[in-house]
Amino acid sequence: MGGMPDCQQMRVDAAGRQLRLLHVHAHPDDESSKGAATTALYVSQGVRVMVATCTGGERGDILNPKMDTPGNQENIAFLRAREMDRAREILGVEQVWLGFVDSGLPEGDPLPPLPDGCFAVQDVNEAAGRLVKVLREFRPHVVTTYDENGGYPHPDHIMTHKITMAAVRDAADPTKWPEHGEPWQVVKVYYHMTFHRRRFEKLDEVLHENGHERVYAERLSRMDDHLTQRLTTFVPCAEYFHVRDDALRAHATQIDPDGFWFAVPLAIQKLGWPTEDYQLVKSMVPVTLPEDDLFAGLDTHFVDRLDTWFYSI
Repeated sequence: MGGMPDCQQMRVDAAGRQLRLLHVHAHPDDESSKGAATTALYVSQGVRVMVATCTGGERGDILNPKMDTPGNQENIAFLRAREMDRAREILGVEQVWLGFVDSGLPEGDPLPPLPDGCFAVQDVNEAAGRLVKVLREFRPHVVTTYDENGGYPHPDHIMTHKITMAAVRDAADPTKWPEHGEPWQVVKVYYHMTFHRRRFEKLDEVLHENGHERVYAERLSRMDDHLTQRLTTFVPCAEYFHVRDDALRAHATQIDPDGFWFAVPLAIQKLGWPTEDYQLVKSMVPVTLPEDDLFAGLDTHFVDRLDTWFYSI
């Protein structure tokens, strides 16, 4: 289980400063279900990785039947924070809470109003200020988040997209949020795109070829191919799928170890689709698509950690 090995080398930019990657996510567990193997890959390269978690997941359901007890339901906020701590340790990342309150996932027809004061009803430009502070303090080269539909239409995911794009814009503007420090220009911004039709089709195909039953027929019947057209970046990270899975299992109230996330054997996943996939939506440097590296286009190299301990960001 868990943990990234000590990295003797560090990946740095042209000025010799440690590369930095920021993932902005809506809830605890999103950092493990989206891009976690990519995270583990970059941590292994000596990249400094931070997760900004917008909400505490307070209104999330308990999705693991073995954990669905009245006591756990009453203590869901505490449990999700503790699970986040464990996942953070497994992935080897830093993590910051932005402090917004989970909006929940409204159901019904018509949909009920969102709860007063929740994340999704905040003013976007005001809410972005908390993330501007993180961006100016952490100073990431690359930021990842969700697309305009939130990856799926959860109000907190959509709001995460909105505040991330606003914060990236405002963090570079010296007239915005001067109380949050010196301006910082993020070099590249990506959307997570791993849950696309082409990947599920390929995994089902490889399952069948290796004597297993297909598991995604029902899901594929509901999917179109629009995300496939948006893919720009395929990060080879199959070597770290097991780290992703350990981080997922750390979120015990959210992830059923006998459920969807582990329906395909790890060997089949590595063989069938060994990448995590993204859409590049903003770049301040020239790029050639498709890419296989979130830092493609930046002038980077590896150095021995002992030779660079004195560099600061």
